[in-house]
Amino acid sequence: MIPHHTLTGPDDAPVLVLGNALGTTTELWREFSPPFRLLRFDHRGHGLSNAVPGPCSIEALAGDVVELLDHLGLRQVYYCGVSLGGMVGMWLAAHTDRVSRLALVCTAAWYPDKTMWDERISLIRSLGMEPAADGIVSRWFTPSFSPAVVSHFRSELLKVDVPSYLACAEAIRDMDLRADLAKIDVPTVVIAAAQDHATPPDVVRHIADELRDSDLYIVGDAAHLAVVEAPRTISVILDGHFGTD
Repeated sequence: MIPHHTLTGPDDAPVLVLGNALGTTTELWREFSPPFRLLRFDHRGHGLSNAVPGPCSIEALAGDVVELLDHLGLRQVYYCGVSLGGMVGMWLAAHTDRVSRLALVCTAAWYPDKTMWDERISLIRSLGMEPAADGIVSRWFTPSFSPAVVSHFRSELLKVDVPSYLACAEAIRDMDLRADLAKIDVPTVVIAAAQDHATPPDVVRHIADELRDSDLYIVGDAAHLAVVEAPRTISVILDGHFGTD
């Protein structure tokens, strides 16, 4: 499946692919304007991407990105992913040669305790997205963050195709990328958020510790969607990482 996507920026600049968190769309990156050619895309059933019936896996979601790169004639790219987008990035960097530099933001390689995912999946499958929305969004942002922005992201979450959300959630629950970390040999920056309860800094630190070539940063005043709460700080980190060959 070729996801909905936008490609913007200078034609002669390196292409930086931006992978979204579960339940978010290309709106995740609306405050970003780094000096790259930005390829934004929506996961299956998110934003303007078509829903794909049935279950999926991190490998299948990564396959969507490979198909997109082939469609656009892009042989190799930089890649930055948040949460689910980061999981896709780890798989791509471990199993393909399409990523030359990698950034992983507020993500995990494995969830040893599946309880939270089981409960969320059960609730949404039974009652729909609305009863789960407040709990999901509360993990995305710190309590003092802009109510208007929080409300906007909540409304975007409610537009996601529910079967697609559940398929992606099950893919996250069932993934185990720990063995893949040893296969990643591209320069990687790993970013955690100090107030992220979805992927706490210790979880993110584990990824950095297992990679051959990585730098770890912890952003202070932000939660899971740190790219929304602290876009300038993260932009500086990404500019430094991707701007160095």
